[in-house]
Amino acid sequence: MAEKGNKYGIHRVISPQGVLTQAADVIDNDMTKEYSNEILCDVISLNIDSASFTQIEESCGKDKEKIKERILEIVGQRGKMQNPVTGSGGMFIGVVERIGEDLKDTGLKVGDKIASLVSLSMTPLKINEIKEIHMDIDRVDVDAKAILFESALYCKLPDDMSEALALAALDVAGAPAQTAKLVQSGNEVLILGAAGKSGMLCCYEASKRVGPTGRVVGVVYNEAEKNDLAFLEVCDEIVIADATKPVSLLEQVIAANGGKEYDVSICCVNVDACEMSAILPVKDNGCVYFFSMATSFTRAALGAEGVGKDIDMIIGNGYTKGHAEITLSELRENEKIRQIFDRKYL
Repeated sequence: MAEKGNKYGIHRVISPQGVLTQAADVIDNDMTKEYSNEILCDVISLNIDSASFTQIEESCGKDKEKIKERILEIVGQRGKMQNPVTGSGGMFIGVVERIGEDLKDTGLKVGDKIASLVSLSMTPLKINEIKEIHMDIDRVDVDAKAILFESALYCKLPDDMSEALALAALDVAGAPAQTAKLVQSGNEVLILGAAGKSGMLCCYEASKRVGPTGRVVGVVYNEAEKNDLAFLEVCDEIVIADATKPVSLLEQVIAANGGKEYDVSICCVNVDACEMSAILPVKDNGCVYFFSMATSFTRAALGAEGVGKDIDMIIGNGYTKGHAEITLSELRENEKIRQIFDRKYL
C-alpha cells in the first residue's frame, strides 16, 4: 500500500520547510508518486484568478504566446499555479484518474468530472501543454495533471449545465455564499465590480436578502457593464464610477442612496487600490467584504483607521459551507444571470 501523506499536503512542500503548500515557494508536482490520501486528476481547464490573470496579461502586453510562456514558467518553477505578484491561483476542472486507498469511501470514483474548490496556489500541478487561452474569461485549456489532498474541497460537475458555465460560477462560489450570510433584510448594500462574475451573483443574492425594505446599488466601470447589470434587474441603482478614485466614487454612491451611507459593501473589483472606495461609503458598525485578491489588507486596515471608520472588514475566504450548492442554485433560479454567463463565459 502507498505511503500516507499529511492531510494538508505538507509532504509535498519542498521549500521553505515548515509551511503549508499555499505559503511554500516550491512544492513537489511529481505525479508518479502515490500517496494513500491523495486524488490524482487529469486537468481539462484552469480558471485563473481574475486578479492574477489581469496582472499576467498586462505584464505580457496582452500577447497570448507570452502569457502561455509566463504560466508555464510559474508552474515549472513553483510546482503550482501561484502568481508571485498577486499570490493567488484559481481553480481547475478535470477527471479523476486515481483515488488513494484512504479516500475510497468519499463517494468519488475514477472517471468523475470534478471542479476543485481549493486554490491553485496550493495545488500540485504539472502542465504538459497549454492548448488554448481564453483571454476574455481568464480560462486556460490544458493537458495537465493535478493533486488534491485529503483536506481539499471539490464538487462533481452538474449534469444540467456546461462545464464552462459551472467552472465560471464555481470559481467565485465563495462570494455569493458569504453575501447570503452577511446581508440582512432591510440592509442597504453597495457592490463594487457589480458586472463581473462574482459581482452579478452577489447582486442577485443581496437583492433576495434585503427584501422590499432594503436597497442594492451596483458600481460598474462603463456603459456596457451597466447594460449587462440592468438586464438582470437585481439593483435599485447602477453607478458608473472608477473604484480606484474613492473621493469621486463616494459622492456618486452616497447620492445614489439618497444621501445615506451603507450597511454593507462588497468589493469584487480585480484591480489594485480600491480599498477606500469600499470603506468610505459604509456607516459605523457596518461591514465591508473584500472578495478580491487584488486587495491590500494593510491599506484597508490603515485606511479605515485613518478615516475613523469603526467597521467590520472581512477577508474574502473563497470557502463557506454550501457555497457550491448556493452558487449553482443561483444559475438555476435566475435565467437572466445564466444567459449572461452563457454569453460571456462559454
